[in-house]
Amino acid sequence: MDVFGYLVPYGLEWLNLLVRWLHIITGIAWIGASFYFVWLDNTIRPPAPGSDLAKKGVAGELWAVHGGGFYNPQKYLVAPNELPKELHWFKWEAYSTWLSGFALLVIVYYLNAQAMMVDRSVLELTSWQAVGIGLGSLVVGWLVYDLLCKSPLGKHDLAFGVTIFAFLVASSYVLTHLLSGRAAYLHIGAMIGTIMVANVAHVIIPGQRKMVNAMMAGQQPDPAYGIKAKQRSVHNNYFTLPVLFLMISNHYAMTYNHRHAWAVLAAVMAAGVLIRHFFNLRHKGRIEWKYPAAGVALLGLLAVLIAPKAPLAPMASQRGVDHAAQFTQVRAIMDQRCVGCHAAQPTQPGFATAPAGVLLDSPQHIAQHAARIYQQTVQLKAMPLANLTHMTDAERAQVGAWFEGGANTGTNAGKNP
Repeated sequence: MDVFGYLVPYGLEWLNLLVRWLHIITGIAWIGASFYFVWLDNTIRPPAPGSDLAKKGVAGELWAVHGGGFYNPQKYLVAPNELPKELHWFKWEAYSTWLSGFALLVIVYYLNAQAMMVDRSVLELTSWQAVGIGLGSLVVGWLVYDLLCKSPLGKHDLAFGVTIFAFLVASSYVLTHLLSGRAAYLHIGAMIGTIMVANVAHVIIPGQRKMVNAMMAGQQPDPAYGIKAKQRSVHNNYFTLPVLFLMISNHYAMTYNHRHAWAVLAAVMAAGVLIRHFFNLRHKGRIEWKYPAAGVALLGLLAVLIAPKAPLAPMASQRGVDHAAQFTQVRAIMDQRCVGCHAAQPTQPGFATAPAGVLLDSPQHIAQHAARIYQQTVQLKAMPLANLTHMTDAERAQVGAWFEGGANTGTNAGKNP
C-alpha cells in the first residue's frame, strides 16, 4: 500500500473518532434536556387557586435544589403576559446531534458501503444502491410518521404508538432483507433520529416561533401550537431508549446478525419503551413496577432465545488429530479471510487499523483470540465483515472443529487458550 493509500483511511479513522465524540457530546446535551423537560412537565404542581401565580397564568411550578442553589421553574398555561428580553431556544442540541450523526453515517458506512452495508448472502448490491436504500429509509420514515401524526390516528396516543411501533418493526424486516444486519440496525436508528430532529425543526420550533411572533404583535398566542409541540416532544421521549440501543448495536453481533434480527430489534425496542414509560409515570407520582418488570423479563427471554449453542467438549476423536496440521489449516483460513483487516497494517481498503485492535497475523495472536474467533466466525457468522472475503461454511466448520478440540496450535497440545 502506498503512503497516500494508507493516510486516507488513517485520516478517516481520526475523522470517525472526532465526529463520533462530537455526536456523543451533542447527544448527551439533547437527550439530557429532553429528559429534564419531560420530567419537569410531569412533576410541576399547579398553584393554589386565586394565588398570585394563578393570576399570572402559571400552570405549574416546582422548587428544586441542585449544585448548592435553589431553583423555581414555572410553566405558563400558554405564555406570560410579557415576552422576556432573553429567551433560550432548545434546538441546536438536536440539530448538532443529527448533523454529527449523519456525518458519522457517511464516514463509517457510505464511504465504505461494500464492507459496511452490503451482505452478499442477503442481497447483491452496488455501493450506490446500498446508500440509496439507506437514504431512502430516512425520508420514508419521516413522511410516514408525519402523515400518521396529522391523521385522525394522531389523536389517539395508544393506537398511534402501536402503529408507529409496527411500522418500525416492518421497516426493520425490510432493511434486514436488503442490507447487512449491522447497517439495517444503524439505519433504523438513523430513521428514528431523523424523525426526532424533524419534530424539533418542523413542528416544535416553528410552533414556538409563531407563539412568540403573536406576542410581539400584541396578540394572544394560539395554544394549539403548544399542544402539537408537546405531543411531538413526548414522542421523542419514548423514541430515546430504542435509538440509544441502535447507536451502540454495532458492537453486538448477537443481535443484528441473528437470522431473525428484525424480531430481536422489536423485542429490544419494546423493552425500552416499557422502561421509559415507567419513568414517565413515576414523575407523575405513579409507581407501576409491572412496566420495567415486563421490559426486563422481555430482555431476559430474548437473551435465552438467541443464545448460541455452547461449544462442544473436546471430542475423543481429537486425540488422534495432528494438531500441527489442523492449526496450519486454520492459520491459512485466517490469512486468506481475516488478516486483510486484522493485521498491524491492514491491506483491506478503508481500514487503517485492525478492528477492535484484534490481530490475527501470528500463531500467538490466533491462539490469544481463539474464543473470539469461534464466536464471531462460527457461532454468530458475523465475521468476516459482510463476508467480504467469502469465508465458506466448510472453513467455518474447520475453525469450529479446531476450537472445540482444544484450540491447539501444535505446540500447546492439551491446553486451552
